[in-house]
Amino acid sequence: MNTRPVWLGKPRPIAIALKALALTLICAVVVFPFLVVISTSIATQQQIDANGGYVIWPTSVSFEAYKEIFNGTQVSRSIVISVGVTAVGTAFSLACTVLAAYGLSRRQSLFQRGLLSFVLFTLLFAPGMIPVYLMVKQLGMLNTYWSLIIPTAVSAFNIVIVRGFIQAIPHELFDAARMDGAGEWRILRSVVLPNSKAVIAVVGLFIAVGYWNNYFGPLLYLNDTEMWPLQLVMRTFVLDNNVTTNAQAIPGYVAPPAQSVQMALVAIATLPILCVYPFLTKHMSKGMLTGAIKG
Repeated sequence: MNTRPVWLGKPRPIAIALKALALTLICAVVVFPFLVVISTSIATQQQIDANGGYVIWPTSVSFEAYKEIFNGTQVSRSIVISVGVTAVGTAFSLACTVLAAYGLSRRQSLFQRGLLSFVLFTLLFAPGMIPVYLMVKQLGMLNTYWSLIIPTAVSAFNIVIVRGFIQAIPHELFDAARMDGAGEWRILRSVVLPNSKAVIAVVGLFIAVGYWNNYFGPLLYLNDTEMWPLQLVMRTFVLDNNVTTNAQAIPGYVAPPAQSVQMALVAIATLPILCVYPFLTKHMSKGMLTGAIKG
């Protein structure tokens, strides 16, 4: 009698074909909307009208929508603001998350149990929008970029995830480092961080996506439209169909199709994350492999 587990057996051709079909359908569902966004953003008004508003494959290409966007001081400035807030916020949030997770993972840390209970308590009872707004106001962060970074910098969920990953690192590595005379900062830098690349990459990606896609925070805390990030500018354009550009002041100016400009904004807001994700995926795989070898 063959006692070999099913998952270790050689898959049948029908199973391979079904898996390939399922993966193909999933890829089509993911790629098709993005293809429509890109195609519509470079289509002409005639093609958009002929296809009912959305173009799957344009017969002629026009980059007037992108020229319209990048000629506008509002959109160009908002892209720079979004990149800056995302970069600074992600670095600051990752630093706070890793430090808190490392401190809570060490049993000898001061007030470790009490602080861990407090962190877990915040998972059950969120403060709500009004208390957070009042706190930001009392700290004088209204209409500043810090209001987009500080309130969401630390997430109890991320701390718990990173803490669990750090606790899975073999204790022999910590003991060996202490025998060599390493302090806590040296252990964090030389032992914890190299073995936690996978979880740091995953959490960092989630944090960056959160900062990049944040539009409710700027809507709530920023009164100056000159400080608006890309997501809020894009939301305003979709609702009001109006983005201020330099080209609008040119005599005889002909605006590109509004649908193309909308899709171009969506593409610009999506591409940075799509470009960063493959590098983080490679880094996550490397971090997992390193941890597996050293473990």
